[in-house]
Amino acid sequence: MSKPRAPKASTTFRQTWARFVLAIAALNLVWEIGQMPLYTLWLTGTRCEIAYAILHCTIGDILIAAFSLAVAVKLFGATVWPENRYGKVAVSAMVMALGYTLFSEWWNVEVRQAWAYRDIMPMLPGLGTGLSPVMQWLFVPALAFWLARPKSE
Repeated sequence: MSKPRAPKASTTFRQTWARFVLAIAALNLVWEIGQMPLYTLWLTGTRCEIAYAILHCTIGDILIAAFSLAVAVKLFGATVWPENRYGKVAVSAMVMALGYTLFSEWWNVEVRQAWAYRDIMPMLPGLGTGLSPVMQWLFVPALAFWLARPKSE
């Protein structure tokens, strides 16, 4: 007895996925460059260290966004996304990515001390997490999902 085959991804699915990943990559690169002065590395790092951190963080952002989207599609829109449930999948992916970011920022700043905020970083009260990375995961994916949405025929 053979295993049932997974449905083949539609052209619309692949195009929407590709547009989303490209938008996430470009927008997060811009955001990472813009928020770098809020971290101590801006003052202590060499140009190469800063460039590496920006590239490293942007790649991490792409992976967070792609993984969150994959899980959201699997949970809420496996056979109908992006033609249907686009908003539900988008919001779900954004909530997952934001949740991961809150944990990651806390873990890497407070526990591991892998990076540090400068005193000019606005902070979320009670969480010890910078406002900029939280805003990043509210605005950047929202814009990326808007840019990637299927085009009406």
